[in-house]
Amino acid sequence: MSDIVDVEAVDSEKAQSLKSVGWLSYILHLIVAVAAVVPGAQVGAGLLLVALVIDLVKKDDAEGTWQVSHFRWRIRTVIWAGVLYIVTLPLWFLLLLPGMIAWAVISIWFLYRIVKGMVRMNANQPMPD
Repeated sequence: MSDIVDVEAVDSEKAQSLKSVGWLSYILHLIVAVAAVVPGAQVGAGLLLVALVIDLVKKDDAEGTWQVSHFRWRIRTVIWAGVLYIVTLPLWFLLLLPGMIAWAVISIWFLYRIVKGMVRMNANQPMPD
């Protein structure tokens, strides 16, 4: 009997599992991002919170792999977007237009970051730090 474990197969399974989790998270982010830039298509922050919780829970599993950069990328994107939305919230009270413009810019930035992350993950490339 041999006690040899196929490390490559285990690593490959882990990498594929992490990539599946990453795709799920990116797709949830993408749904929210697209809905944010399409008037009247708001899906709510619930999906974004689900994606954020998934990323926070699974991030430690990705330590030591190129995929950890994607978990950090998504987490930072959500946190920064949330902070920017909160900081620009008073613009809605001044006049409608400044708030709309600020939130449109934030939403486009959010969508850009999600698409950039998806493209790089599809190419098995880490995100820049």
